Amino acid sequence: MNIHEYQAKQVFAKYGVPTPRGIIANTPDEAVANAKELGGNIWVVKAQIHAGGRGLGGGVKLAKSLEEVKELAQEILGMTLITHQTGPEGKLVQKVYIEEGADIKDELYLSVVLDRAAEMPIIMASTEGGMDIETVAEETPEKIIKIAIDPAFGFQGYHGRELVFGLGITDKAEQKKMIQFAQKLYTLYMENDAEMIEINPLIKTGAGDFIALDGKMGFDDSALGRHPDIEAMRDITEEDPDEREASQYGLSYIALDGEIGCMVNGAGLAMGTMDTINYMGGTPANFLDVGGTANAETVAKGFEIILKNPNVKAIFVNIFGGIVRCDRIANGILEATKLVDVNVPVIVRLDGTNAAQAAVILENANIDNVIAATDLGDGAAKAVAAAKGEK
Repeated sequence: MNIHEYQAKQVFAKYGVPTPRGIIANTPDEAVANAKELGGNIWVVKAQIHAGGRGLGGGVKLAKSLEEVKELAQEILGMTLITHQTGPEGKLVQKVYIEEGADIKDELYLSVVLDRAAEMPIIMASTEGGMDIETVAEETPEKIIKIAIDPAFGFQGYHGRELVFGLGITDKAEQKKMIQFAQKLYTLYMENDAEMIEINPLIKTGAGDFIALDGKMGFDDSALGRHPDIEAMRDITEEDPDEREASQYGLSYIALDGEIGCMVNGAGLAMGTMDTINYMGGTPANFLDVGGTANAETVAKGFEIILKNPNVKAIFVNIFGGIVRCDRIANGILEATKLVDVNVPVIVRLDGTNAAQAAVILENANIDNVIAATDLGDGAAKAVAAAKGEK
């Protein structure tokens, strides 16, 4: 689950992570009132969506008068903001964050993320703050510092020293402030079951203080039961409606931009299925894991969600029966064709528990657009061919 920047900064405040003062606004008039309350003569008007790159997309602008605050809020509110993380469809801006101006002497990058290879959290930092970190990683990877932290020991002094030396911070007072900042961020990450915390930019002021000018935060959905305060920050208008609907039926669904719908049990097999489709010359339209308790209703719902995508030209059902018996999936597919208008070819590969019975069920059904496959490669090849309109 992701949260907005203004919400991330509310969480930062609980842990003593410094941020500029700011107030959320839903209308241009509220934006002006917030600017007056903050005081000063420079404000930043920030679009609030669950995506990075807002500044480059025109969603973060500087205002030097109250009139400008109103004009910019009117311009940003209601706009469809397109960034490299939103996709071409963009996201509707429904809130703006009015923030006081900051004295920026330097811009850094700082994050805490999970390194799956190291199997532990890492602190990532760079002197290239304000830039897209993916660009930095591609063009100047030597400018990214990565510090793995074993949760059994937590954040230690030597982690902090490695961080400040890597960033080239030589002033003793500034070193101490940065180490304290990073330690608070790591504590926040661990105590809230976060998956990612990113600050870009983290600024150094003229006084040598470090302030989170931005804030991006994502949490482990499975741990939200332990954090009702975090779960209360959920903004469902920022989430994909199909993904949200799928989750209500115990389905893990993520929309992609291909032409072959995928219905698989198990995340690993789903990834392997998508890779095989790509290898065979096709493109997957989605990731869909029906899980270990699939039945006719969930399979039908899976078909319904997949077919909402107008780009889907074929569906590949790839099930390895274990907890889920293949005959149950076969019956679910037949029931789904009665409940949902499945108007594209469906390639079915069922293997494992009761696979032979499942094959008989599908064969006896004699449905024209259901095509049996013998294995993963055969199924992927048939799905790619079907999507291209080939026999």
